[in-house]
Amino acid sequence: MESIDGTSNANIDRAEELKILANEAFKANRFSQAIDLYSQAINLNGYNAVYWANRAFAHTKLEEYGSAVQDATKAIEIDPKYSKGYYRRGAAYLAMGKFKEALKDFQQVKKNCPNDPDATRKLKECEKAYQKIRFEEAIAVKDSQRHSVADSIDYHSIEVELQYNGARIEGEVVTLDFVKKMLDDFKNQKYLHKRYAYQIILQAREMLRAMPSLVDITVSDGHHFTVCGDVHGQFYDLLNIFELNGLPSEENPYLFNGDFVDRGSFSVEVILTLFAFKCMTPSAMHLARGNHESKNMNKIYGFEGEVKSKLSEAFVELFAEVFCCLPLAHVINDKVFVAHGGLFSVDGVKLSDIRAIDRFCEPPEEGLMCEILWSDPQPQFGRGPSKRGVGLSFGEDVTKRFLQENNLDLIVRSHEVKDEGYEIEHDGKLITVFSAPNYCDQMGNKGALIRFKAPDMKPDIVTFSSVPHPNVMPMAYASNFLRLFS
Repeated sequence: MESIDGTSNANIDRAEELKILANEAFKANRFSQAIDLYSQAINLNGYNAVYWANRAFAHTKLEEYGSAVQDATKAIEIDPKYSKGYYRRGAAYLAMGKFKEALKDFQQVKKNCPNDPDATRKLKECEKAYQKIRFEEAIAVKDSQRHSVADSIDYHSIEVELQYNGARIEGEVVTLDFVKKMLDDFKNQKYLHKRYAYQIILQAREMLRAMPSLVDITVSDGHHFTVCGDVHGQFYDLLNIFELNGLPSEENPYLFNGDFVDRGSFSVEVILTLFAFKCMTPSAMHLARGNHESKNMNKIYGFEGEVKSKLSEAFVELFAEVFCCLPLAHVINDKVFVAHGGLFSVDGVKLSDIRAIDRFCEPPEEGLMCEILWSDPQPQFGRGPSKRGVGLSFGEDVTKRFLQENNLDLIVRSHEVKDEGYEIEHDGKLITVFSAPNYCDQMGNKGALIRFKAPDMKPDIVTFSSVPHPNVMPMAYASNFLRLFS
């Protein structure tokens, strides 16, 4: 027997079985496996809107919002009255910061389910968020007319109360004793005084501003160098990295490859720690910009809310300014290229082109700077659309050509959660490293770091598990509407 659309009953039954297995994988937070099983169900019966909407939700969990929008759109095409299709697409648009598109979808959900209190509440939140963004855009000052916040701050004039018993910087120099005391305070959920927070951020800004967009790092023979991936506000896991691999010093230098903040609810502690080490010993701490070091992301994923809660509104602008000073890429010993996202939509990009990027701005929506922060590798050759809806996917041939043209051996990038904390792809020429274990308290992944020793610069990968943290949920400071959907 066949159904009206030509799908056999056997296929329909098998597709349902696969959907049940996919749902179980989803509940166990095995989202890649769920996507695979939903895909198998879709191959057997592509006319069931539920399969597409469910796969969209699994893509959302892996931050593959571009793919989620595509799947949800397909569900809507199959069944224009299927509310969950609009709902899933709206949630994916929200996560991308596309409020106008999200609003349209939630209006449609409300239209389909006029008496559903949940739909009403979410539509209201979405409208509020959209109005707020519109208002902020209306009053925003053009970049060319904006005065630097940093220039208007004199931290010397800020009084430190006698009863403050936290870490103190004596004079202008950030010392190891200060950093250790600060880390200890953070561990016990104490805050750093605003005066010292300003001092660290402003000193880090001066250093970062003076650097090129692509930084060359030299590791002398017999010495080593450590590269870490995304930390995403997981401060207690950052402490564990230093526990396992030693504190940053001239003899033990680190590069943190972007996405220091957002999602995890200890982002302020993470960023102040990294900046403090930068101030203490500039050569011990290298920092690259990630796609989450941007206003747009920080507004949605928690850093802005956390900064307002732990420091003050004034710091939000200051961090935004400093994030625009972060370098975009590093090359270690002329061999290893390190950047947060990956490669480009065109061939022939030279290191000199990356050096020439004017990076002192919010990330644009296209071009080299956008791509270096957002792109991902793909198993197929060539280039393809991004799963995220920003940047692109690039294949092994693209990786090898870039390495060859720039006389390099290896690409190290971050940007994607990996079960083992890392993944080696593209015939060993590309490594993804991700340093936030049990990401968002739910992915169950390991974290990893890579140690390189000169002169051979072969990657030595160390993996580690998550450690306990105080009972503050990830996304605790994220925008209201996003929490409703996660």
